Amino acid sequence: MEQPGSISEDAEVPDSLAGRRLDAVAARLFPDYSRARLQGWIAAGRLSVNGTPVTRARNAVASGDRLVLSAEVDDAAVGESLPQDIAFGVLHADDDLIVVDKPAGLTVHPGAGEADGTLQNALLHRFPETARLPRAGLVHRLDKHTSGALVVARTIGAHTHLVRMLQAREIHREYDTVVWGRLVAGGTVEAPLGRDPRSRVRIAVLAGGRDAVTHYRVHARFGWHTHLRVRLETGRTHQIRVHMKHIRHPIVGDDVYGGRRGHGRGMPEDLRELLATFPRQALHARRLALTHPISGEALDIEAPLPADMHALLDGLQRLSPDRGD
Repeated sequence: MEQPGSISEDAEVPDSLAGRRLDAVAARLFPDYSRARLQGWIAAGRLSVNGTPVTRARNAVASGDRLVLSAEVDDAAVGESLPQDIAFGVLHADDDLIVVDKPAGLTVHPGAGEADGTLQNALLHRFPETARLPRAGLVHRLDKHTSGALVVARTIGAHTHLVRMLQAREIHREYDTVVWGRLVAGGTVEAPLGRDPRSRVRIAVLAGGRDAVTHYRVHARFGWHTHLRVRLETGRTHQIRVHMKHIRHPIVGDDVYGGRRGHGRGMPEDLRELLATFPRQALHARRLALTHPISGEALDIEAPLPADMHALLDGLQRLSPDRGD
């Protein structure tokens, strides 16, 4: 596994890349590092051409030029975050990446109002090598109150490739969720998302927003609710939660997007209490499928349903079985 310290790599510019910008050529010849990271190293004089450091990324290179990269791994990549001993599950770990099982209630990385006590702090404690990576190797996120599978890089090379895979929609993510209302069949929601102009903490379906596509299928029906399996085609903030609200089937327990507001005529009081006391949005990242960015191995990893979701589904089955209508 890649260790913190120095990076030293060299390559010769082939005829096919002659005349192109230094940063573009470096990104082709040193594919384990993102173009943005390489641009930073170029600006710092860490990349030489034929023995001379070059600090202008737009300089053209010639066929046969020798590029030598000599850089220090950035141990300050996670800023002021400190390691903290916080529990989380590990579903898979190898030399290049980790798939964690994030518990509900744990924020993924520090932000406004939460300077520590996050999964990022926990990763720094349990996997100290992630200190040299942006956000301790985190390349995507789950909402604080969503549980389940999350992939984390352990090396710079894996981080670069995972980011590219996410952008290319090559990491497949499936979720379990319970929504209000009885859906007859699955479907697709294709509705652009953006920041709600009336609320800084909410996302809304907006004309001109970023494209967002969510696929869903019925897994089980109950008297007043449906258990869905949801697959993301895109990965926008709050995407599943907003798309379910958009089709008028908000997620059970979602205080932000209407999941506490559902009412069912004739619903037993025991069921009303179960729903009222469910502590979070009923959303769990159940499965990640991807090609390993370094080995090429096919990974298909599932996160077991947590106890609170089990209890919710058991209660729905017991108190509101499928009415068959």
